[in-house]
Amino acid sequence: MVAPLSRALGGWQSGLLLPAACRALSAAEAAALPEWGGDTAVPPGSGFGGSSMTELTEAITDLANPSAFFPTARAMERRIVAHLGPTNSGKTHAALQGLRAARSGLYCGPLRLLAWQVHDQLSSSGLPCNLVTGQERRDLGAPHTACTTEMASTQRVLDVAVLDEVQMVADESRGWAFTRALLGLPARTLHVCGDPAALPLLERILAETGDTLEVRRYERLSPLAPARRPLTDLKEVRSGDCVVAFSRRDVHALRSRIEASGRHRCSVVYGALPPDARQQQASLFNTPRTGYNVLAASDAIGQGLNLAIRRVVFTSLRKFDGREEWLLTTSEVKQVAGRAGRYGGRFPSGVATACSAEGLEYLAHCLAQPSEPLQRAVLFPSLGQLELLSGLHPQDALPSLLRRFAEAAQGSLQDTHYSLADYSPQLALATMLRHLPLSLREAWTFSISPTDPEDVPVASALLHFATLFAHRRRVTPAAILHPPLSEARSEWELQQLEATHRVIDLYIWLAYRFADSFSGLEEAGERRRAVSALIDASIRAMGVQRGLRGKAAVPEADEAEL
Repeated sequence: MVAPLSRALGGWQSGLLLPAACRALSAAEAAALPEWGGDTAVPPGSGFGGSSMTELTEAITDLANPSAFFPTARAMERRIVAHLGPTNSGKTHAALQGLRAARSGLYCGPLRLLAWQVHDQLSSSGLPCNLVTGQERRDLGAPHTACTTEMASTQRVLDVAVLDEVQMVADESRGWAFTRALLGLPARTLHVCGDPAALPLLERILAETGDTLEVRRYERLSPLAPARRPLTDLKEVRSGDCVVAFSRRDVHALRSRIEASGRHRCSVVYGALPPDARQQQASLFNTPRTGYNVLAASDAIGQGLNLAIRRVVFTSLRKFDGREEWLLTTSEVKQVAGRAGRYGGRFPSGVATACSAEGLEYLAHCLAQPSEPLQRAVLFPSLGQLELLSGLHPQDALPSLLRRFAEAAQGSLQDTHYSLADYSPQLALATMLRHLPLSLREAWTFSISPTDPEDVPVASALLHFATLFAHRRRVTPAAILHPPLSEARSEWELQQLEATHRVIDLYIWLAYRFADSFSGLEEAGERRRAVSALIDASIRAMGVQRGLRGKAAVPEADEAEL
């Protein structure tokens, strides 16, 4: 199980405290877990001699100066270039130009779709590029890599790195990965791209790290304006419209209602849709000859897809996440509305509207306002810190360690630029697995997997996989994956296909981390591709079943109608 504290403290080397379990990783394991490599468990110079239990706990859980956890980056004179502007302003394009020109570089994006896009762009331009996400590896040994932000390595020194959507440092769930990249990427030049609301926080953080900051501001390349009137009836939907709702169920209901008119074919995009299926649906909408002239979507359109949208229609400006409902923030409204209109595209100017006069008034207000400045960047404990804490409290399982760490860390975060991440999903998964004979590292890995504790099919699969693993049994896709061999004929069957895809995704994520036990990576990849194709085909077929009733599609709206 976990090494006692005396053994863990034996890891002092060149002033850095590295967790013993991390030092024992094989090269293959270390490559599969870059999010754990390179960060120190405590800042260099933290002394333990003669300390009491309370003082030791405080030292291990002290997050007041997180930049000190990244000595490689701190030893460099980093140049930070902040590209700040709204959607469709060219900020990321400008940053990628610097990446292309570099001898070595890294792109960090919030979505697999974005990592794919950058990988494909660089590769097609003749620049070899690796791809690293939680569920994909294409290692060409190239000096350039496109990755999801969680997978960024803080060990490899680079000429240039790009951190996209930097405002996500404040995200309660995933912000820790963006904060880690901002503080820890050892790049001589680090380009950060995002909302201008991030600037005050960036300035405060970088004043402490000693990095130089250069700010470049961008304006939209195409105009975006609120509509003159609300859209009060879906019969008024026109070609080029994207109608937005905030749940999978509502997106499909919108699609049914829009297609029931017989005048539109409707693509769909929402968070539960696999990334490659999202790409296919976006392609249908973007290509006029397909006949899919309207898009029903969730706020998943806010990142990762290039879409030919003329008008964004909000059916609601309130969002419910299963626990609470809130009015969309200015930043959230802008992120979605900003997808309308694209420079050099079919619709060079964009329009946004709502389905009520009150909604349109609020929408117009948000578009006219700057986003609220970010207050705090989010942090999360590393495995190394939890291992050290476990050395002090060897009787504690992972759930107790997480609670103990959070309670102790809160005091160190007062009067700082940082806050602790929402760790409730990891706590729920760790609690679900607490009865299994897993080491701390193993329990931690299962608990940070891409599993929503409230997603019953995927959480059940995680428990099944972890149980087999804990009892040292080989875990093959056949252990649980039985994807249907036919297209879905109902919304319920489509939901089952989507859940199957998420389970396969989880298996692949685990296979990259426990390769000896999860030996069916290739088979799982084949099944994932097959299920994704079934999902896309099912969505298309269910639309065809509704039929167009022989009516001509309603053309794009002209300016007077908007």
